[in-house]
Amino acid sequence: MKIAFDYAKYGSKLMDLIQEGNLGLVKAIKEFNPYKEVRLTTYAVWWIRSYIQDYLLKNWSVVKIGTTKAQKKLFYRLKQIQNNYEKMGITPHPKAIAHTLNVKVSDVELMQKRLASKDTSLNTPIQNDGNKTQSFEDFLEDKDVTQTDILLSEAENKNQFQLAIEEFKDDLTERELDILDNRLLAEKPQTLLEIGKKYGFSKERARQIEEKIKNKLKSFLSEHYPDISIN
Repeated sequence: MKIAFDYAKYGSKLMDLIQEGNLGLVKAIKEFNPYKEVRLTTYAVWWIRSYIQDYLLKNWSVVKIGTTKAQKKLFYRLKQIQNNYEKMGITPHPKAIAHTLNVKVSDVELMQKRLASKDTSLNTPIQNDGNKTQSFEDFLEDKDVTQTDILLSEAENKNQFQLAIEEFKDDLTERELDILDNRLLAEKPQTLLEIGKKYGFSKERARQIEEKIKNKLKSFLSEHYPDISIN
């Protein structure tokens, strides 16, 4: 209950947080090894926090908000760091926050946008026109799909794919990142032979590494961005 109280400020019901903490406690008991020099309470705290944090991230927004370690760190510490800067009379610039938390500036800017406001229902009243209450839904066009709609959808999908790629890059080695940027994503991709010469291995080995990266990307998208698919 004490741990749940620490996370009550994130907007979820306290009883829901306690219930998630109980699930974490059950998991800790199942995984606990009494022959290691660690107390059950010390070990259980980690699992309780983990379950509560995962619950908060999943329920904060219909859009996944914390899919990487950097994003999870920002979700829980961004406001605290910003408040600390403001107390010192300093405007919390994204670059300074990124340096403090050892994350990318782009991650800070993205999380600031995501936390700026929560999801809003299309049925939320926004205007009172005489006796008629209007909502966001009233301003949506009820027409067949037009060419403009298609272009906008394609642009949105492209932006989502770019966001997914930036998150995916965090889990790649330096060599895998190089092959992704200069082979798989480049407008004029390097040949497998060129990659092999660069790293001192055969063309076949370069092809194998390329396939490994593709499979990792497919698995990542399937888990974190199921609406995106690649060939």
